Amino acid sequence: MTNYWLMKSEPHVYSFDDLMKDGSTHWDGVRNYQARNFMRDKMKLGDIVLLRLMSRVKK
Repeated sequence: MTNYWLMKSEPHVYSFDDLMKDGSTHWDGVRNYQARNFMRDKMKLGDIVLLRLMSRVKK
């Protein structure tokens, strides 16, 4: 069964262009333990990932 995952990143840390260039990546620096455990225990090759790039608005 294919699972769907929503991942987020800061564009200045790891951008969509970085992902396209690399082809795949190791996601580290996850501070939320539940999210980390899902990534470690539940994510499998072939799952679908939507990458949301978070950007900060400068005031």
